[in-house]
Amino acid sequence: MRVLIVPVPYDATTTYLSGTRQGPAAILRASQQLELFDEETGREMQELGVATLDEVEVDAGGPTAMVARVRSLGEQILARGLFPLMLGGEHLLSLGIIQAVAGKAERLSILHLDAHCDLRETYQGTSYSNACVMRLASEYGSLVSVGIRALSVEEHRWLRERNLPVFYAGEIRRRPNWQEEVLAHLGPEVYLTVDLDVFDPAEMPAVGTPEPGGLHWYEILDLVRLVCQRRRLVGADVMELCPQPGNPAPDYLAAKLVFKILAYRSAARI
Repeated sequence: MRVLIVPVPYDATTTYLSGTRQGPAAILRASQQLELFDEETGREMQELGVATLDEVEVDAGGPTAMVARVRSLGEQILARGLFPLMLGGEHLLSLGIIQAVAGKAERLSILHLDAHCDLRETYQGTSYSNACVMRLASEYGSLVSVGIRALSVEEHRWLRERNLPVFYAGEIRRRPNWQEEVLAHLGPEVYLTVDLDVFDPAEMPAVGTPEPGGLHWYEILDLVRLVCQRRRLVGADVMELCPQPGNPAPDYLAAKLVFKILAYRSAARI
């Protein structure tokens, strides 16, 4: 075993549409229908050394307690020399795994794929919210955000004050080498966090806040492949699937994305 899948069904601080607590189970169900062979890398799923934990039990102590639980679990996984890949659940949970990975990495970069910046100082009276997660995470590594197309004045000001790299979705289409530009901002060790609303809602409608004008499947795969080839991927998550009854396509996309991340990482490590 080399990879441990960590499903965390928690969505206490989500906004607009709720239901991402059902995301991990939906991704795992869809994964049972994937072809085990990846034609691009030549990898087979059974070669990747993947195991899946039972769903992480929700801590009734609230968001702070849940992040602490995820961090503790992440530290245990890393201590065993395994690669953690979390399935969410709300995006706030990513903070726990990022904290764990940062404790092992010398110079961590956080590659943040999302429609939203998630950089508010507080939201609805707390800093432990999915709307604040990347502001909290930025204390543990250098942040690079991709696919952004919704943010507040406060977040825009905070980004400019710190001169953080942001690749807005509307600008990417005018930058033919944008994946290489993203890579140039990343250090040697990278944590990949994917909020599924980074995708255009025509491809991924099953999210809580489906912002128009998102990125497309092959654009994101090109970036993930490049990162795996040229940097060391030390952890990842796929978050914020909000399953839609009668529409299994988004669940399948999320499951396939997990497989592609693991296949690219495996192929690059030969």
